[in-house]
Amino acid sequence: MENERAIPLAERMRPHSLDEVIGQKKLVGENGILRKIVDNKEPTSLIFWGPPGTGKTTLARIIASEMNADFIEISAVSAKKADVDEVIARARQNWGLQIRTILFVDEIHRFNKAQQDAFLPHVESGLITLIGATTENPSFEVISPLISRSRVIVLEQLSRDEIKEIIYRAALFIYNLSSSGSSRGSSDKLDYPNKSGNDNTKIREKISKKITDDAIETLANLANGDARTALGTLEIATNLIKNRQKITPEIIEQAAGKKLPRYDKKGDGHYDTISAFIKSMRGGQTDAALYYLARMVAAGEDPKFIARRMVIFASEDIGLAGNGALNLALSAFMAIERVGMPEGGIILSHVVVALSRAKKSRESYDLWQKWQKLAEQFPDAKIPLHIRNGSTKLMQDLGYGDGYEWKTGFKHAENYLPNEIVEFLNKNQK
Repeated sequence: MENERAIPLAERMRPHSLDEVIGQKKLVGENGILRKIVDNKEPTSLIFWGPPGTGKTTLARIIASEMNADFIEISAVSAKKADVDEVIARARQNWGLQIRTILFVDEIHRFNKAQQDAFLPHVESGLITLIGATTENPSFEVISPLISRSRVIVLEQLSRDEIKEIIYRAALFIYNLSSSGSSRGSSDKLDYPNKSGNDNTKIREKISKKITDDAIETLANLANGDARTALGTLEIATNLIKNRQKITPEIIEQAAGKKLPRYDKKGDGHYDTISAFIKSMRGGQTDAALYYLARMVAAGEDPKFIARRMVIFASEDIGLAGNGALNLALSAFMAIERVGMPEGGIILSHVVVALSRAKKSRESYDLWQKWQKLAEQFPDAKIPLHIRNGSTKLMQDLGYGDGYEWKTGFKHAENYLPNEIVEFLNKNQK
């Protein structure tokens, strides 16, 4: 038992089957690619690309286990040529025994081109099935021949709700609250309040006696989508209190070694900060805009939310004064989707500075507001005949398209707006 306690909580809580995996539903769900690979029992070389703590190592181990393969795990940070040679020798022995060999290379992007090249002939021959894991874009960090012989699997950062589910599951295990008596609690599905399904009220009440709901929220926020970080922090917090008291947000912050910014994504802090951010850019206060940007990023705000607001700002506040602003803001949004955080902070900062310093114009926004109101006031005003679509002889005889010529810059002598609106505008301008 003592030896088991020496194993980190994150390792003890590691799922043993796809059904136990939290998150990555697109991959492990009923129609997910990893589910199909496991069900078909056909080994496929894979490159797992995703943020830390999203399950890359876990999924590789599960695949190997489900296929009854010999699983060899090395890290590109510490592995040397001799280690690779030893893997190949072991794979050849397995081949003779008709045992599949799955080699998992953590941080495969750390291997140089020559080291990655060494795997190619063995992947091609089927001697080894390679599963590489990387937090970097494999298009830039993994050689093309290896990518072409593998399938790139993109793992998404875990959501706050998924992290909370992992925390609840760990609490079941730590405090021996599992209703099934499972040694790891991993077979217990604990739904949250306000979610459909089993209420599990009694289990949650037991957990709340050990760790407060606010502490769980704090831990989920601090983890930033990393399950390993969440479990590591929970384990330290548990050791800090030594069962003498309940785990609170303050203890979680102490265990994590940092405080969570007081920023509620659904409360006043959220709206006040984004408001200050927008108004700082509007006023050309670059330093203030960057400060509020940094505050939101530190608090775990969704970077795509920030980027969306900048796209709106580019048209709403800069508009015709700088038509390139919209393209720049939209490029930032797409870049955030592809690069992610923390590097995405550099992209956001770049565009914030540009938008803050740009000349401002509300003309296009004000015109849009004006014509939206007029469209609501005159929803069925008659379109002038001369700009209607005269696609048939009958329509032309009725005056559709009368006097209109398809020429560059052609302007018809008659009004383009419905007469009702023209009369209304003339009346209200006097």
